[in-house]
Amino acid sequence: MNPYLVLGIILGYFFVLIGISWLTSRNADTQAFFTANRKSPWYLVAFGMVGATLSGVTFISVPGEVGRSAFSYLQFVFGNIVGYWVVAGILLPLYYKLNLVSIYSFLEQRFGVHSYKTGSFFFLISKLIGAAFRLFLVAGVLQIAFFDAFDIPFSVTVIMTVALIWVYTFRGGIKTIVWTDTLQTLFLVSAVIFTIIAISRGLDLNFRALVKEILQDSNSKIFFWDWRSGDNFFKQFLAGIFITIVMVGMDQDMMQKNLTCKNIKDAQKNMMVFSLSFLVTVCLFLSLGVMLYIFAEKNGIAIPSSTDDLYPLLALHYFGLPVGMAFLLGITAAAYSSADSALTALTTSFSVDFIRIERFDEKKKQRIKMASHLLFSVLLILVILLFKAINDQSIVTAVFKVAGYTYGPILGLFTFGIYSKRKVIDKWVPVVGLSAPIVCFFISNYSEEIFHGYKFGFELLIVNGLLTMAGLLLISKKHVEE
Repeated sequence: MNPYLVLGIILGYFFVLIGISWLTSRNADTQAFFTANRKSPWYLVAFGMVGATLSGVTFISVPGEVGRSAFSYLQFVFGNIVGYWVVAGILLPLYYKLNLVSIYSFLEQRFGVHSYKTGSFFFLISKLIGAAFRLFLVAGVLQIAFFDAFDIPFSVTVIMTVALIWVYTFRGGIKTIVWTDTLQTLFLVSAVIFTIIAISRGLDLNFRALVKEILQDSNSKIFFWDWRSGDNFFKQFLAGIFITIVMVGMDQDMMQKNLTCKNIKDAQKNMMVFSLSFLVTVCLFLSLGVMLYIFAEKNGIAIPSSTDDLYPLLALHYFGLPVGMAFLLGITAAAYSSADSALTALTTSFSVDFIRIERFDEKKKQRIKMASHLLFSVLLILVILLFKAINDQSIVTAVFKVAGYTYGPILGLFTFGIYSKRKVIDKWVPVVGLSAPIVCFFISNYSEEIFHGYKFGFELLIVNGLLTMAGLLLISKKHVEE
């Protein structure tokens, strides 16, 4: 694609986002930045959350991963759906009852300030790394599609990418993101549909023939039962449940959107509708993956060594200009729909949980919010560049592997806090939180030797959470009602 055309597409896209930001951030105070004044329409939040959940990881990695693990990812998504229902039924009512801005405030009320800081700390680390992975992906695509043509270094690409996010989020925060996520989801899903249509025309297949081709392909296998494999159904399904509970229900980023709804009933409707929309969209991505491999095989196109490169390669070089334009809009929207809300959530958590921003007047709150937003923008850039230097595996695997270590203590803290009435020694909670991931790391590395060939997959998160709960049990005593 002509680099000037790429530049025009990207600039046009961001002018629209900045326009939305201007409209939604007028007279916005810190309450609007953190909670959108709790006035968001639930259906708008539900649609926007599809794009925020999928991100650039799903957009590129999931179609490419089909060639390695077929539709096994759908086993994980089935678990996700159950997890969303658990969040809607258990966690959302708790957060609305306590009227929380930062969900980690629950840990202070339940255990104490050290537990509160521990939960928030692990979220900050988890979200910063996760957002960096996702933005690294889109920055790489933009580098190939545009910046390489002008010999612009990758570091400059990353700085410009994060700067654009800062520009349209620094005033309105979550109030702006609820609306921009809706637009970004539309671009993301449209890009996939346009690509599938282009492939079906290229292969001269009508809709019925297209569906038949996908179902008969060996890459459309869904269920895997080998207990030693990381793709085993029960491992994937259970991991899908628990990762969703943690990465949605115990994640400030995703919950911040839900908590902008007017009341608990709207928030629950949002979660249920979103979960079904998410399933349909993932099926679209997996079907796209099958069609990409079929198209490559029938046209004698070599599969890239990194499967993450398959979709960008075909979209930008083989499917024509309209699909190339749709792909660029889709990948940009996919990455930014998760990164912008991540940056806002990081700002919110740090400002509320560590700075205790509620103590100050509005003028001081605005200064703190701006400084925190800028701080995490810089940190995001640094982590992306670090990941660029050390990356050697599939992005989608890397994201959830990291999450398995950093979200485990959050899972343990919330579960113990909700379902146990025991009182912990608060000052020892950070030690438990740091110890569990370390022990989990060694268990994972030597699992095949210890457990006779058993290899951990995404279920590592569950083990991490259980280790955290065991540690909390050791430093707790029975709570006596006064």
